[in-house]
Amino acid sequence: MVKKKQLSSSLEDYLETIYNLSQEGKVARSRDIAQILGVAPASVSGALKLLANKDLIDYQPYGFIRMTDKGYQLAKTVVERHNIITTFFVNVLGVEKEQAEQVACKAEHTLGPEIISKLLDFTEFSTFYSDKGVDITAEFKKYCRSKGI
Repeated sequence: MVKKKQLSSSLEDYLETIYNLSQEGKVARSRDIAQILGVAPASVSGALKLLANKDLIDYQPYGFIRMTDKGYQLAKTVVERHNIITTFFVNVLGVEKEQAEQVACKAEHTLGPEIISKLLDFTEFSTFYSDKGVDITAEFKKYCRSKGI
């Protein structure tokens, strides 16, 4: 059975931004979220209301935004997906970190849990063999250079 997606990509981005702000020791405010996501303050207000209605955040207009336990768990999952994809792009494929971050932001919403799990497995696999003296990622990078990629 396929599990219905709980949030849109956009709402996941809002939740992820709130999570990241809180992890940096900062309070989440509408204006900070608007600035980080590059959206209008009115868009932020609408999204925050939707997240509050889903019991993912505690939100009052002009106040600080706090995640509920449910929101924290969901945000943590989104951030973990993002980090797995970014790590794969940087450490395995050799993509520059900034580009990997941008692409991971889009991919985290579309790749299912099975693919994310496989990316994590391959990243762990390549790290395991790298620790044993077989650097799979270095060999892949050489291969790409030889093809002009």
